[in-house]
Amino acid sequence: MNLDRIRGAYETLLEWVVIVLMAVLFVEVTLGVVYRTFGESLVWYDEVASILLAWLTFYGSALASVKRAHIGCPEVMALLPTGPRFAFRLAAEFLTIAFFLLMGWKGYQVLGVLETDHLVSLSEVPVAWVQSVVPISAVLIVAAELLTLPRVLANALHPPAVTGGASH
Repeated sequence: MNLDRIRGAYETLLEWVVIVLMAVLFVEVTLGVVYRTFGESLVWYDEVASILLAWLTFYGSALASVKRAHIGCPEVMALLPTGPRFAFRLAAEFLTIAFFLLMGWKGYQVLGVLETDHLVSLSEVPVAWVQSVVPISAVLIVAAELLTLPRVLANALHPPAVTGGASH
């Protein structure tokens, strides 16, 4: 199996994770609104909605990383000569991977501190389980960066041809 197929399968997996999280968040928020409409409330509604939104953000970041859809400066990079463009791209990739490795490690260490804490509204759910999104998403982002690294570096050496943009 070549790297592009692995990257495509990884992207599809992350898309499904994000879709499921969005659907669960939609159902949970809708349920909360329906209950409040009838004068009732779910004690766990706000806490769970916040957690789902955080998970959606972290796992969505991994999806954006594998799609290379995060913030960048492609116009500035395209103006650079090949050598500096490659050096800047390599440095940016190294710093990104190093940052998420550090985030994953520190996020993992925090889980040990939180092992005795539980959610307020759902006391049977450990906070460490909720916060596991930090090291897990960090690993997912590093994997995404590594899966796209060869193509990114190849494009830095030999940028794809630019086609005419849409007129406004």
